[in-house]
Amino acid sequence: MSDPSKTPNRGQNGKNQPDRFQPKVIIIWLVIFGVMAVLWYQTDKSGTANEIPMYDVVIATEEGRIESGKIYPNPNGGLNYYDVVGEIRVENDTAEGGFQVVPFKADGKLGDEQYETLQRSKKFEENESNTFLPQLLAGLIPFLLIIGILYFLFVRQLRMAGRGALSFGKSKAKLLTRDKDKVTFKEVAGCDEAKEEVSEVIEFLKDPKKFQKMGGRIPTGILMVGPPGTGKTLLAKAVAGEAEVPFFSISGSDFVEMFVGVGASRVRDMFEQGRKSAPCLIFIDEIDAVGRQRGAGLGGGNDEREQTLNSLLVEMDGFDTTEGVIIMAATNRPDVLDKALLRPGRFDREVVIGLPDLQGREDILKVHAKKIKLSENVDLESIARATPGFAGADLANLLNESALTAARKNKNQVEMIDIHDAKDKISFGRERRQLMDEEDKRMTAFHEAGHALIAALLYKTKIKLYKVTIIPRGRALGLTMSTATKDILGQSKKELQDDICMAMGGRIGEEVETGDFSNGAAMDIKQATNIARHMVCDWGMSSLGPIAFGDNEEHLFLGREISKTHNLSEETAKRIDEEVSNIITGQFDRAKKLVEDNHEALRKIAESLLEYETIEGKHVQEIVEFGEIRSEVISTKTEELKNEEKKSEEATSEEVKSENEELPPAVGGAQAIA
Repeated sequence: MSDPSKTPNRGQNGKNQPDRFQPKVIIIWLVIFGVMAVLWYQTDKSGTANEIPMYDVVIATEEGRIESGKIYPNPNGGLNYYDVVGEIRVENDTAEGGFQVVPFKADGKLGDEQYETLQRSKKFEENESNTFLPQLLAGLIPFLLIIGILYFLFVRQLRMAGRGALSFGKSKAKLLTRDKDKVTFKEVAGCDEAKEEVSEVIEFLKDPKKFQKMGGRIPTGILMVGPPGTGKTLLAKAVAGEAEVPFFSISGSDFVEMFVGVGASRVRDMFEQGRKSAPCLIFIDEIDAVGRQRGAGLGGGNDEREQTLNSLLVEMDGFDTTEGVIIMAATNRPDVLDKALLRPGRFDREVVIGLPDLQGREDILKVHAKKIKLSENVDLESIARATPGFAGADLANLLNESALTAARKNKNQVEMIDIHDAKDKISFGRERRQLMDEEDKRMTAFHEAGHALIAALLYKTKIKLYKVTIIPRGRALGLTMSTATKDILGQSKKELQDDICMAMGGRIGEEVETGDFSNGAAMDIKQATNIARHMVCDWGMSSLGPIAFGDNEEHLFLGREISKTHNLSEETAKRIDEEVSNIITGQFDRAKKLVEDNHEALRKIAESLLEYETIEGKHVQEIVEFGEIRSEVISTKTEELKNEEKKSEEATSEEVKSENEELPPAVGGAQAIA
């Protein structure tokens, strides 16, 4: 992320290019390998020659059996020491003429007379010593190989900005290119208010002088806050894409290293390189990893992390706002950030990106549906209505899971049933074909029938009964699924009481029918107790009045005191427990009366579950109103039965067809009988 004008390894778009081999380096290594090949060739060639004693060379010369040869002085052997190579005739009965010419080599001392004998034969040529060059190359080549290895391990690594060995203090921020990684506001949906808030940032990055002439100051930093998956990072990319400026992205965890002072050094390097690329946008994702409150923890906090935070605070406070550099950060934990980081002059603007509403979910589905082959019967509006509380990432995952489901079924397009199956898998877990005996299955059926009966009787407006199944999903043996008909922003006291009553229905359904109950209602009881305690302690929905009892528990890593003072007397705590108990027991009695008054409907729902395994909310409503199911039941079990019937019919028709083909044709309308 260095200056594009000073860094040789940058492309035209300012992006760091990978460090490649230079031509001269390739040539040098080719020369080295070529020399090694020549030496190997010479060594291998000389190794094929027969080695003979020096006196045999002299005798063969006197006998005239030497065809040719060369004499090399060898200083390493001492005075009058020579290396002799050449060709000699040896006897061979199988060869033509009775002799054969073979190469030879010899080394040793030659006296004056012996040397003159070789010279007089005029078969030998005297050359200078050839040992210096091979010895020199033999000594240099290992040295050059070591230098080459060190070059690739250290020198070239040090040239790689921010990634090389010993370059810990370099920033790890990544630069997004304008053409390949460009994202615009068209690809961001479901957060129109947030896009309006950051629109002036885009205008400032495009024309900073417009604001500077009026004496205005653009916010130094913008903090985007919202639940996971709502599109904080995507919105930051869209801001950079709309402004057409360099976009540097880094994670908060990239500042933390095992070496002391590395995080602070990377912060300084990031801001320095941002100034060089101005106007630009620096985005820090998950800033809570480095920006948590100082002095946190039992031991006084992490000194290294605090040094990094201090460096970040200093750089942002001294940042020249006229340079055209905007700092954006994202987090889903704004409560843990240090207050000095959020003051005006640093992150002085907070953009909240919440969960999308109905229209936002539909827009998000339209964006992601462009990559999915959807059938004509797919209604994105109905999907958006059925997915309240889903974030953008959840909706993208929903369409992706539906595409995978359709592919497993060998379909060419994604249908509505595939999307519903994917939604059930994401929300409630995947179906598990767990083997249960008849007793357990019957107990589960009446448990879920109790939930479904009360849900059908009480849920009328905001929530409706969606589906009931005794097929295990996730960790549950059965499920009663409800869905919101609209975005729920709050719940009344009556609606909360209905939730508690519905949670009690499962245990009561078991008890009314079988006279006994199981531990399958453990999660139901826990859920009902939590709602009742919140009603008493936090929401003022009890006879104790609109009073909040007890402080919310603080996290120890924020540096709060371990021992907290609870402003509750023993008498008040006792009254709270009594109010919680009264709420639970009251709704338990209410649920029991509803089930007993509609015992026949309970039995019908349970029998339908045992028959079909899964029924929809409309089927439960039909049983409550008419005493029977009047619409078609489409479940996994019925689909399997239909497929088996279809396969059997096809097999029967194929058998009949083959038999008719084997028999002779009937005459005069008579039937062919096998």
